[in-house]
Amino acid sequence: MGGLDVRIRGVSCRHGRVDAVTGAELEIAAGERVALTGTNGSGKTTLLRAVLGLHRPTAGSVLVGGRDARTAAEWAWRRRACAWIPQKPAAGRFPLLGRELLAAGTSPPGAAEAAQRLGVAALAERPLHTLSGGQLQRMYLARAVGCVAAGAGVLLADEPTAALDFAGQAAAADALAALPVTLVVVTHDRALAERCDRVLEMAAGRLREVR
Repeated sequence: MGGLDVRIRGVSCRHGRVDAVTGAELEIAAGERVALTGTNGSGKTTLLRAVLGLHRPTAGSVLVGGRDARTAAEWAWRRRACAWIPQKPAAGRFPLLGRELLAAGTSPPGAAEAAQRLGVAALAERPLHTLSGGQLQRMYLARAVGCVAAGAGVLLADEPTAALDFAGQAAAADALAALPVTLVVVTHDRALAERCDRVLEMAAGRLREVR
């Protein structure tokens, strides 16, 4: 199993004056699959964004593969090392096509192959704003799979099955669980959580392990 280890050490994050994450501590081994559960607004997405490097902690540190993202060069490396599936995939303001979204990752051929497996390859010439929520979700999943094929060692996924039907949820969960990567996934999908090695719950910005 491939992947990079992730070390979250005393991480706190704020949104303005609001504490979103408070003193988070988490060690994730390379290749491990971890599910984050909890109510909306509990800090899960903020913690994922801190790992990705999109939200700078007010305290603590996040190491991916033993490397911090405190310089421009390290931040650029972090973006290549971590694939990302956002919670609410954006269709964009411009008529971006499905194939252009797939090509925006670090491995367009790998993304195209994943799109075929996920049943959205035929949508490659469709503008993203014409796709359903589930179709768009699978496109973003395919792009992330392509990034993993290109060498990303961590996949951060925020509710990757939320817009899918039951069959789509199962297919997406199988695809995620099979990737040779460290997986950190925010989910309310019980079946996806059961495919993970550990399940943690977040409440009011704090983490606790439940399985």
